[in-house]
Amino acid sequence: MRAQEISAPHAFHAEGPCWDVDWGGLKYVDMLAGDVLSPRPDGGVDRVHVGKVAAALRPRGSGGAIIATERGFALATAPDLSDVQQMQPLWNDPGIRFNDGGCDPMGNFYCGTMAYDQTPGAASLYLLTSGGLASQVLTGLTVSNGIGWTGLGDTGFHNDTPTRIVWTFDWSPDGIADRRPFVTLPDDVAGDPDGLCVDEQGGVWVALYGGSAVHRYSPEGELDHVVDLPVTNVTACTFGGDGLRTLYITTTRENVPDGEQPLAGAVFACEPGIGGLPARPFAG
Repeated sequence: MRAQEISAPHAFHAEGPCWDVDWGGLKYVDMLAGDVLSPRPDGGVDRVHVGKVAAALRPRGSGGAIIATERGFALATAPDLSDVQQMQPLWNDPGIRFNDGGCDPMGNFYCGTMAYDQTPGAASLYLLTSGGLASQVLTGLTVSNGIGWTGLGDTGFHNDTPTRIVWTFDWSPDGIADRRPFVTLPDDVAGDPDGLCVDEQGGVWVALYGGSAVHRYSPEGELDHVVDLPVTNVTACTFGGDGLRTLYITTTRENVPDGEQPLAGAVFACEPGIGGLPARPFAG
């Protein structure tokens, strides 16, 4: 299966795609530009600048969005994010930034970090509760990346990119438990696991940074779908569109030599014959 571009390369480092009907469809981030992007029907894109970094976003149950910025979170109530309000930073170290996140079945927002220089062990996974309390729930990570849950919500998945492992964990209202390997990428597979999403059947779609592909792993951890892309660095994926049947995929020009891969930074899409799950909103 091959994905086709549906936009010009509007972003340098496109990441974190998320579909929400109340938003009018797809939003994603141009991460290191600090912008949230909303594609327009005419092929253009609207941008909202939220800070030095726009790492990840999810809809809010009350409307608008929660956005992970460089070292904290921001909230908006308007669907077009025209009223973004910054919360207090969670740490002072300028060498650490937020990277990717998602909401659990209770509407809490989990978001991971990384060091700008990717120092091993410097990253962590934060939890922001719907009541506004933030805490670290995993430490000793390196590049905390995609996170998602099954439809039932009792199982989750998480990537720490340099490990080349897609991790799984048990989830309950008490939080994450029994984190363990779900898939370990073989040596002959190019790329490292970046963003991920979970489909209606419990399959896990993993974007491979450096691998020009998205892989789908069955609930048993077997590779059963490969989506090929014409660019090297694939960053994240999400389901959207009618019936959540379209897989949207973001890419980046990061680490791509000038003049090569003109579609790097574009958004791609395909219809894999499997539907996705709606984005769980933040309850705060």
